[in-house]
Amino acid sequence: MSDRKVPKASRNAGGRGRGTSSASGKTAAGRGKTGTSRSAKAGRASASRAKAAKSSPSRNRRRTGGTRRRKAGPLKRAWRRANWFGKLKMVLFPTVTVIVIVALVIAAVRFVRWRGAVIAAEKAQLELAQTYDFNPGDIISDGQFFNGSAMSAAEVQSFLDQQGGSLASMTFDTTNESGDGLCEDYAGGKGQSAAAIIAAAGAACGVSQKVLLTVLQKEQHLVTAVNPSAFQLRSAMGLSCPDTADCDPAYDGFAKQMYGAAKRYRYYLEHEEQYGYRAGDLNYIQYHPNKACGGTQVYIENKATALLYIYTPYQPNVAALAAGTGTGDACSSYGNRNFSLIYTGWFGSAR
Repeated sequence: MSDRKVPKASRNAGGRGRGTSSASGKTAAGRGKTGTSRSAKAGRASASRAKAAKSSPSRNRRRTGGTRRRKAGPLKRAWRRANWFGKLKMVLFPTVTVIVIVALVIAAVRFVRWRGAVIAAEKAQLELAQTYDFNPGDIISDGQFFNGSAMSAAEVQSFLDQQGGSLASMTFDTTNESGDGLCEDYAGGKGQSAAAIIAAAGAACGVSQKVLLTVLQKEQHLVTAVNPSAFQLRSAMGLSCPDTADCDPAYDGFAKQMYGAAKRYRYYLEHEEQYGYRAGDLNYIQYHPNKACGGTQVYIENKATALLYIYTPYQPNVAALAAGTGTGDACSSYGNRNFSLIYTGWFGSAR
């Protein structure tokens, strides 16, 4: 028999096989569709994240570990925490520090320049002293100038006698004079000798009688003058007695001139800052009243020399120094040169 029946189990098996195959296909197809769907979703999510990253770089940097915001330093944190007064101090302290440093640097530069100028002036002064025995910055020492007991009345009288001038035998009626806190008061009297007046004026004001005798000779030649004029006696020390006018009545007369000049030196000493010549500093000193004659920077070494310049504000030029006791040129002045020559000639070194 050609037509044999297929066993039922076989059909079922075949059916199951086909059914299984079909189901597996459907399952595989379903899985394929699911995989495709997931891939699409993943793509869309990735694109969404990329878009979000573009729109929010900082978020992207935080997520991807990119550049992070730096933490504030201690100074910045202190500034944020400080109140207005604290912030003011934080600003002022470095500002003041910088200003102080700049000021110190400027002061140091100025000092170096000043010191260089002093050294140059001292060198020039030393050369003058070695050549002409005249140092414009040290004409006389303080010790020599401010020695009110350098000579007694008897010693002054003996000195005047030796010089042979008429002053040695002259007497004057004098009045009481107030020292005004600068000197001891002067006790006037009848018929006081010139020597007694000179000695008393020096002692009252603490000024050397040798200095007073030197100025007396420098101004009016009274120590050696024979038969001096009334004007010479009235303007003995050249104090407040201009050449073109009468003397100030407060200083008119021999005794008033002597005591007034000694007191004036003390006034200069007490008020040195009011005048243009100061010890321990550079001072521009002219050669002559004519400014065109020029001058030099002089380092004044002591107060006595400064007082001489306040009294006679010029220094001798080389022509005056080279001339000795003679005449220099049109720009020469002689007051302080003559003081030095007279003092050293009579009493030895002034320094």
